[in-house]
Amino acid sequence: MAQIAQMAQSKGTVVLAYSGGLDTSCILVWLREQGYEVIAYLADVGQEEDFEAARKKATSLGAKKVFIEDLRKQFVEEFIWPWVQSSAVYEDRYLLGTSLARPCIARGQVKVAKQEKAQFVSHGATGKGNDQVRFELTCYALYPEVKIISPWRQPEFYNRFLGRKDLVAYAKDHGIPVPVTPKDPWSMDANIMHISYESGILENPWNHAPDGMQTMTIDPMKSTNTPDKLEIEFKHGVPIKVTNLGDKTTCNSPLELFQYVNKIGSKHGVGRIDIVENRFIGMKSRGVYETPGGTILYHAHLDIETFTMDKEVRKIKRDLAVRFSEQLYNGFWNSPECAFVRHCINKSQESVEGKVQISVFKGQVYILGRESPTSLYNEALVSMNVQGDYDPIDAGGFIKICSLRLKEYHRLQSSKST
Repeated sequence: MAQIAQMAQSKGTVVLAYSGGLDTSCILVWLREQGYEVIAYLADVGQEEDFEAARKKATSLGAKKVFIEDLRKQFVEEFIWPWVQSSAVYEDRYLLGTSLARPCIARGQVKVAKQEKAQFVSHGATGKGNDQVRFELTCYALYPEVKIISPWRQPEFYNRFLGRKDLVAYAKDHGIPVPVTPKDPWSMDANIMHISYESGILENPWNHAPDGMQTMTIDPMKSTNTPDKLEIEFKHGVPIKVTNLGDKTTCNSPLELFQYVNKIGSKHGVGRIDIVENRFIGMKSRGVYETPGGTILYHAHLDIETFTMDKEVRKIKRDLAVRFSEQLYNGFWNSPECAFVRHCINKSQESVEGKVQISVFKGQVYILGRESPTSLYNEALVSMNVQGDYDPIDAGGFIKICSLRLKEYHRLQSSKST
C-alpha cells in the first residue's frame, strides 16, 4: 500500500468511529498525517458489512489497532426495547432508528478509548447534521475529559475536501482503495432497526425517491398477496415472544425476535416513509426511512398499552413520549432528564402485558385482536346488552356539569355581539 502518509511525532492516540467507507478511510489517513496514532473502532449494530474486509483495510491504512464489536444484542435490549415501551415518534412520523444507534455506538467507542488510554476520539459526521451532536454528547457524558476531533468542522479539512471528487483524489494519492462502481447519488446509514437515505438527489424535496433505492423492504406494490398473521406477546411493555399463526414459527430471544419481525416487515414493504424534519441545529432536512420491524412493534405495543393502561396515566405517558423523542433525536440519551423520563416510562409499563394478533400486508399493519390478564377493558360494563355496574341516569348529571363552561362561554360571546 504505497504513499500512505508517514506519521509525524505522535500527538496522541485517537479512537476513530470507522465504517470502512471512503469518508472514514480518508479521515483515518488524514489523522495519521496530522500526527495521531489511530485506533479504528467498528460497531456492528446490524448493518450489512464485511467486517473482516474493513479490518484489513483499516490495518493497511495504518491503524494501530482495530476493534470490531458486535453490539446487536445490546442495541436491541438496551436501546430499541426502551423505545418500544415509549412509543416515541419524532415530529409524529420518524421512528428514530439512527438516533437510537448513535449513543450505543459512541458508548462502545468510549469504552475502547478508556481501555486504550486514548486522549482523543473522532468520527466522520458532517458539520451540518445531528450525528455530530449525538456522538459527541455521548462521549462527553461518559468520558468528560476526552478531546474530540471532528474533521468536517475543521477548516483545514473541509476547505481541502469540498466534495466526493476531492476525497476520491486524496484516496488515489494515498493508496486508499476506492469502490469501482460509482457511489449512489444519495447517502445512507443502516442498522438492525432501519435504513435512512438523504442528501444528493434527495436534497430537492420535490424529487421522488428513485425506484429501487430502498433495500431493506420490498416495494408494497410488488409484495406478496398473502398476509402474515403474527401473535406478539408483551410483558412490561417489551415484546417477549412472536409467533407466526400460519407456519407456527416462534421467536423468544430479543435479537432473534427483532430480526424475525424485520423479516416479516420487509417481506410486506412495511415502514417506508418520506419526510422533511427539523434537525436539532436548526435546518430542515429531507429523509427517506425504512423501519420494518420497528413499525410492526410500534403498532402492536400501542394497542396492548391502550388496552391495559389507565386513561390519565396514558395521557402523561404520551407527553413523556414526545419529550423522549426530542431528547433522543437531539442526542441527550445520557442526560439526567432523559434518564428520568426513561424511568417514568418504564414505571408506566408495569401492567402492559398480554398478546396482540396482527396482520401484516402490503405495507400496512392491521390489529386483529388482543388479550391481557391486566386488561382494564370490562366487557360487562361496556356492553350494549348488559347493564353492568353502571347507572345510565348518572350520565345526565355528568353532561350538565361538562356543559357548564360551554354555557358560560356562549353567554360571554353573546354579550360581546350586542
